[in-house]
Amino acid sequence: MLTARRIFLGIFALFLAVVIADRLFPPPLERAGGLSALVTDRDGKPLRAFATPDGRWRFAGDLDRIDPDFVDALIRVEDKRFYQHRGTDWMGLSRAAIDSLFAGRIVSGGSTLTMQTARMLEPRDRNIGSKLIEIARAWQLERRLTKDEILSLYLSLTPYGGNLEGVRAASWSYFGHEADKLSKDEIALLIALPQSPEVRRPDRHPETAERARNWVAEKLHRYDVFTAGDVDDVATLSVPGRRRDFPDRAWHGTAKALAEGPREDVRSTLDAGLQAEVERIALTRAEAEGEDVQVSVLVVHVPTRAVRAIAGSASRDRPGGWLDLTAQARSPGSTLKPFIYAMAFDDGTAAPDTRVADLPTRFASYQPENFDRMFRGDVRVSDALQHSLNIPAVAMLDRVGPERFAAQLASAGARPRIYGGAEHEAGLAIALGGAGLTARELAVLYAALGDEGVAKPLVWRADEEAGSYEAAGKRLVSGESAGEVLDILRKAPTPEGRMPGSLTAHAPQIAFKTGTSYGFRDAWAAGVSGQHVIVVWVGRADGAPRAGKTGHDTALPILFEVADRVSQHLQDEGEATMRLTSEKRLLKSHGAMKALEEAGPPQILFPPQAAELWAGPVNGRAARGFVLAGRGEGRLSWYIDGRPCDTDDAGAPVWAPDRPGFYTVTAVDSAGRASRVRVRVLTGPA
Repeated sequence: MLTARRIFLGIFALFLAVVIADRLFPPPLERAGGLSALVTDRDGKPLRAFATPDGRWRFAGDLDRIDPDFVDALIRVEDKRFYQHRGTDWMGLSRAAIDSLFAGRIVSGGSTLTMQTARMLEPRDRNIGSKLIEIARAWQLERRLTKDEILSLYLSLTPYGGNLEGVRAASWSYFGHEADKLSKDEIALLIALPQSPEVRRPDRHPETAERARNWVAEKLHRYDVFTAGDVDDVATLSVPGRRRDFPDRAWHGTAKALAEGPREDVRSTLDAGLQAEVERIALTRAEAEGEDVQVSVLVVHVPTRAVRAIAGSASRDRPGGWLDLTAQARSPGSTLKPFIYAMAFDDGTAAPDTRVADLPTRFASYQPENFDRMFRGDVRVSDALQHSLNIPAVAMLDRVGPERFAAQLASAGARPRIYGGAEHEAGLAIALGGAGLTARELAVLYAALGDEGVAKPLVWRADEEAGSYEAAGKRLVSGESAGEVLDILRKAPTPEGRMPGSLTAHAPQIAFKTGTSYGFRDAWAAGVSGQHVIVVWVGRADGAPRAGKTGHDTALPILFEVADRVSQHLQDEGEATMRLTSEKRLLKSHGAMKALEEAGPPQILFPPQAAELWAGPVNGRAARGFVLAGRGEGRLSWYIDGRPCDTDDAGAPVWAPDRPGFYTVTAVDSAGRASRVRVRVLTGPA
């Protein structure tokens, strides 16, 4: 006999069983965790989409990134009481059962959006037993998730044919854009397709897809979502006849940005416009170098260490192109020399004007040679660095200590890979490239030069840029030494046909260093241009030598071309504006005499600082003469190494060098003010 006590116990037992079952058999939400990811540039422009590990396109159904008109229309068609029920719309389910009974077939399943979500999480055959499980699972989902979270999950999992799941994936594939702004015909098609995704696929069955879309449009008109005009407009439009490719740019940079944190949509630090330019330059230059040659380029914003552009290779269609060559350790050649001198400056053992010997020297069992196998005798440190002389650099590293040098680089985030194995210690050969570094590590080091000697790691995600300003970083060299090295590198010989930045209006002032590894396997150029660091590598991915191909000849022109593009896209001119422009403004505003007084000493226009001049043969024959040019107050007097320069019949200063080597050219104006430049003369056999 039933009593109140037994009824209560029965109800309690049933409730307890449901609670236990809910805990023991929760809905498989983890099955929705495998999401695709979209990486954009720093302004939100799409760069590359990543499929799920199983090859499906399934983006998170973030309601903030989906057109609200589509969401409203979807709820009106599929589940108009979505926000009122608790997983199951019993009224709608009863009506669907009655309609199907009278029709003798299933007319409508009566499933809510929550029930459909449960079915997509746990697919099974369509029968009464499956429907009961869906009802139970829908109740579980409603207990665990908010309505918006359920809707977001539904919009992530909805099938659209083939390997497309979710409205964002379908919008990208069929329309070629995000789902945040959809037209009327796109809304109708995206609602129609999930009901029979394979049968209605527009790329395979366009007529069926079009009929289904038009039917949904008419249904939306009956629900007062579309107007009659909207229905007519939709009917005149065709459906997409093919699937579009997902965004697929900045292959290596987007992969790195995605790997830096959770697998989700990411706003990277890349600049889409500059990225396109860098990719174009890398491919064009690689094609000009030969079919087996690759080019990699890295552009980094110094204040934030944000990577603004990266070409890990010139093309994935070229040998080794799938590798991100900015992450491969290669011999850096002479690109580490600036840091040797900076540490020597810190120690007080050298200064830019310190004289060092460029003579045959043996360091224990190691005897380096200069690249051109010539010796210059007594030279200044600044000249030795600008012209990349090997012997002075090795001698300076001997003073600094190779082990200390390697350890200081490693602490800054650029650990040299010492050739010969882990047990080998750093030797003096590291000055000339006897250790492996990546382009990314070189970017860290050169960014430290541009940031008063402080090294910080590179940043790949836009939301981390602000924090990099406050990050302490690691002291690589002092700010004073970093500044002195940059001043020296800005005066290094520029590529052939390129005027120094100081003499060219609106051209970037670049402090750069080139490098060529042993056997011509790696050609490098690295530099600081305004607020950006640029690192360029040219070579073969397999490390095969390329006889005669140097960093100065192959990589440096690329660096200068990229610097121009950086200046254009990122409005970064650094110290590009020519001093003459400032002088002209002074002339207009203060009068000629006052302008000349404020302009200071005369300006030497030719030869420019640190120029390399080809004088031709000198043995037994006259060398080529150079006409010196400058501007200043009154007539300029010219001196070569302190001796007056000869003049031609018209009184113009003409200098004919009598030997190869370094010279000091001095110009003195009528007020006695002087300017000097240091140049190098190259000659050849008679």
